[in-house]
Amino acid sequence: MTTVDDGWSLQLDNGDVGRFRADGFVVADRIIDPSTIPDLLASYADLFRGTFETGLRPDEWNWMAGRDAPDLTRQICNGWKSDRTIAATVLRADIGRACAFLGGWPGTRLSQDNVLWKPPGGKALGFHQDSSYEQWADPPDWVSCWIALDDTTVAGGTVEYVRGSHRWGASGMIEQFHGPDDADRELRDAARHAGVEAERVPVEVPAGGGAFHAGWTWHGSDVNRTEVPRRALVAHCMSSETRFHPTVTGSIYSRYKRFGDLSMDETHFPVIWHQNGYRSPFIDPYVARQIGWGGAPGSPGR
Repeated sequence: MTTVDDGWSLQLDNGDVGRFRADGFVVADRIIDPSTIPDLLASYADLFRGTFETGLRPDEWNWMAGRDAPDLTRQICNGWKSDRTIAATVLRADIGRACAFLGGWPGTRLSQDNVLWKPPGGKALGFHQDSSYEQWADPPDWVSCWIALDDTTVAGGTVEYVRGSHRWGASGMIEQFHGPDDADRELRDAARHAGVEAERVPVEVPAGGGAFHAGWTWHGSDVNRTEVPRRALVAHCMSSETRFHPTVTGSIYSRYKRFGDLSMDETHFPVIWHQNGYRSPFIDPYVARQIGWGGAPGSPGR
């Protein structure tokens, strides 16, 4: 995987596609400019204390101080709706272009982002397949861009992918995602059913690096056994052609489905790149703070 010096615009080659198709993931030493990370981490602190720059609460706020155990991984989904610093990264056109290239799509929508913060001593995240949670979409196939905001190590509980596991078929949602007693129980069952030995590959990259993985690739992470946090930002992407499933309802994201209409509203599932040059028109003025949430060009930004 290579980058070109035009604002850290990410480029892929056919070798990357081959590795992605064979392994279910491809690792990159640099996805974003490391100089952008301090601002992202400041937004992490704001989000998890409930300070939302745009005034809008994220779709999922899965860890709150005083409510949840301090050794669980902190997670927010769709922080981009609440903070435009997060939006400026997960709505990048080059990330969309890379996901479309890997997925074989004409264009890319953002399905959701993940704001992840594993504290020192933070418990494991169960091994799972992302697309098992996306049956409300048709098709439920993702390509995700996982970006490290801290240098990652095995001891720090970095993400681990299981090589070739995207070819094992769908196994369904796991029993416990956050802090399970046995983080790879369902992974072992899936590997046994596939008749293979699971090969776990930890992603060790500097801050600003990361990986792209397929929606059916098994992955999870171990306990953070270091004295520093492990934070990551994930852009979960889908084809620009994806529609809502006509009969399957997702408890959170199907709320954006309109009666009698299977198309996806770009307000909530923006097109971040398309081969014809299209990009949801609100994105650039939104991330530039020219408009607030739901605003139109020329309206005051919050």
